[in-house]
Amino acid sequence: YSVGPDPVAGYLNAHRIVNLAVETGCTAIHPGYGFLSENPQLAEICAKRRIRFIGPSAKVMRRMGDKTEARRAMIEAGVPVLPGTQDNLQDADDAAQQAEAIGYPVMLKATSGGGGRGIRRCGSEDELRRSYDRVISEVTKAFGNADVFLEKCILNPVHIEVQVLGDSHGNVIHLFERDCSIQRRNQKLIEIAPSPQLSADQRQFVGELAVRAAKAVGYENAGTVEFLMDAEGNFYFMEMNTRLQVEHTVTEQITGIDIVKEQISVAAGEPLHYRQEDINTHGM
Repeated sequence: YSVGPDPVAGYLNAHRIVNLAVETGCTAIHPGYGFLSENPQLAEICAKRRIRFIGPSAKVMRRMGDKTEARRAMIEAGVPVLPGTQDNLQDADDAAQQAEAIGYPVMLKATSGGGGRGIRRCGSEDELRRSYDRVISEVTKAFGNADVFLEKCILNPVHIEVQVLGDSHGNVIHLFERDCSIQRRNQKLIEIAPSPQLSADQRQFVGELAVRAAKAVGYENAGTVEFLMDAEGNFYFMEMNTRLQVEHTVTEQITGIDIVKEQISVAAGEPLHYRQEDINTHGM
């Protein structure tokens, strides 16, 4: 079925997608991992038109999609976060004042950003001020939202993302982690699962942190909780992707679990087919 003369614009039009689903008798929509996959408007429209959205609720997507709100939720849940601003920055002067309190280097980040865009490392006040307007312009064009905040920059971090699954019956499990530390311009290049940089104890700890994070916001369906680990082995929550990620197949390879199949079952109201003790890894 045609989504319109411009396929990109068509897949970015939530009303057009849902209208097409209704017209064709479709009862559920899987948003994939691009376009509208993290857009709460699509989930809301689906609910109004009685189409099952295969993903988390619009409320949870909004809460975890706003990085400052997500930080607050994690602090309330006892999940460690990086030192940073509690609210969005007002202007460059506010940024400079907050950065002085946090300590350089800092990361200037888009509140609604993602995909490596809207983020700059700043090692001094001069660098921060020079980057501020540039980042504001970039995030406004990319995300339609000019809000930015600051976090402490961790030098040479290990970047760990934990795959989680939750159902509507209060069950949440993790499918272990993927190591995405090898990056270029904050874009992931290589995914390794499980991480060769974690000990067994660290693996268990970060998996439990991810489950705690998901439970704290009532998360349902598939999601990914991302952490940074510093040189001392401390983990800090960075963000949550409220969708299926393109790299989910790496996790499927080491666990043998069909994540998309679980997504569809969860959306249909079924409990997860696995308990945490059922999950094992094979190979790397």
